[in-house]
Amino acid sequence: MYVISEDLKFKLEKLEEWYSGRKGSIVAFSGGIDSTLVLFLARKFQGKNNAIGVISNSESLKKKDFELARSICRQFEIQLEVIKTNELLDERYNQNPINRCYFCKEHLYSDLSKILEKYPDFDALNGTNFDDFGDYRPGLQAASKYKIGSPLADCKLTKDELRQLARYFNLPNWDKPASPCLSSRIPYNHVVTYKKLQQIEEAEDFLNGLGFNEVRVRHYDSVGKIEVPQNQLGQLLLLKDQVTEKFSSIGFEECEIDSEGLVSGKLNRAIKKSISKIN
Repeated sequence: MYVISEDLKFKLEKLEEWYSGRKGSIVAFSGGIDSTLVLFLARKFQGKNNAIGVISNSESLKKKDFELARSICRQFEIQLEVIKTNELLDERYNQNPINRCYFCKEHLYSDLSKILEKYPDFDALNGTNFDDFGDYRPGLQAASKYKIGSPLADCKLTKDELRQLARYFNLPNWDKPASPCLSSRIPYNHVVTYKKLQQIEEAEDFLNGLGFNEVRVRHYDSVGKIEVPQNQLGQLLLLKDQVTEKFSSIGFEECEIDSEGLVSGKLNRAIKKSISKIN
């Protein structure tokens, strides 16, 4: 069995106290490791009948992640409700402003609030962790507006610590690379469309099949720009002709490889610079 540190054991005890003080949970579930751990712990500490995962099978969620989420719920006998948020029809979202994430979460949390009406003594939860406060995340404002609980953040669990806990509990996706929504691959103020999201998903699935498990395909309209970890750049360059041919069949006129490598949240840099200048 994987062994965790005394400090992490203490945080796990704090999490048990957090859940035990509440009757039940409606968890915004995406199949990612953060929300998986939140949902698993709700099932563990509050009981089978008091832990419900809610996932939106929207266009911005990868099909792989949707199927993984359903598989996890079957494995641990967790109730799952599938909803359909329609953020892509909302111009505030599809025009892709810098606070796009706020409108996405507003749709999700509004739908969660309606589900809560059937479970008035439950709390709505998300997978926000303590590290998330260090990045530009307008979705946190929506969580505050709808009074969404964040047990991982409240108990000060970092991303590394929650992965350790997930490994400790043998969660199947404990080491799954981060997989933000597909819309996050499109630069701000470039319109989000279903076609673009399909192209991104197909391109990333293709690269996954070539052995690049951590990958982002940034959609610059006619150009698909690929990010992989620095230590895999050489391997990708050797396959560039094959990748370019595939990207062309998907609909990209050009295929570029980002020489900097994979950097999560890279498109937020321009926002941070603007904020810094204002302050």
